[in-house]
Amino acid sequence: MKREIEGIIVAMVTPFDRRERIDKSGLREIIDYLISNGVHGILPMGSQGEFYALSTKDKFALMDAVIEEINGRVLVIPNTGCITTRDSIELSRYAEKAGADAVSVITPFFISPSQEELYHHYGAICKSVDIPVLAYNNPGRTGGTQLSPSTVNRLANNYTNFRGIKDNSGDLTLVAEMIRITPRGFKVIMGRDTLIFGGLMYGTAGAISATANVAPKLVTEIYEAYKAGEYSKARESQLKLAPLRSAFALGTFPVVVKEALNMMGYKAGNCRKPVLSLSEEGRRELRQILLDMEIL
Repeated sequence: MKREIEGIIVAMVTPFDRRERIDKSGLREIIDYLISNGVHGILPMGSQGEFYALSTKDKFALMDAVIEEINGRVLVIPNTGCITTRDSIELSRYAEKAGADAVSVITPFFISPSQEELYHHYGAICKSVDIPVLAYNNPGRTGGTQLSPSTVNRLANNYTNFRGIKDNSGDLTLVAEMIRITPRGFKVIMGRDTLIFGGLMYGTAGAISATANVAPKLVTEIYEAYKAGEYSKARESQLKLAPLRSAFALGTFPVVVKEALNMMGYKAGNCRKPVLSLSEEGRRELRQILLDMEIL
């Protein structure tokens, strides 16, 4: 690894044109916007990136485009998690060959694997690549499936490239326990945007953030102020971010971030259906939030 897996990593949107094809010009614009505002990495094909709506061919093309555009400027950590171990390995191997710095692997969804099954799933992925593997807990969107702290610790001790986990459970007790029992150097990364500052105080390595698509400078301020020991400033920046994260309730995830980017003049496009655009009322509320935050 040339860089440590830490800081603010953006769970980047996948821009689509009117025919729901990947919009590479929009992709380039958004990547440049994020990097110019100080983010430390980009995670394509995550939940905010509509991985669930992408074909394998789409995922290959998206990884190639993102890695080429970033060109080593910041970390690239694609989400390569699928329901099956076989498909997760295929995507992870492709990411490594394409030049990704690491992969993030969401727990299998729809099925409800046991901790033993999860251990073997992640172990097989780790054995299939040399680059770092990060797990991704998001129980709210995977039917409650998540890695326990003991399973995370077991994987970290048995596979040298099992290097971290993004936790989106919103449970700081769970996060603190993973930090407490895992080996030194293992990265626990916050996945809940409302808890970035709280996670840092517990010892997380940073955050993988959806709101950073819209407000990258504000989100990175939380991390940079914390690292500088300016805890009041970090907390203040966290509080300023809250209305944007709360706005997610205005529509079906992940539409709100895309709508915000479109309002800001970036070509994010719509989500792939069945997710629809915001209502007119929802747009008005979102626009006011962006105005109040001085983003528009």
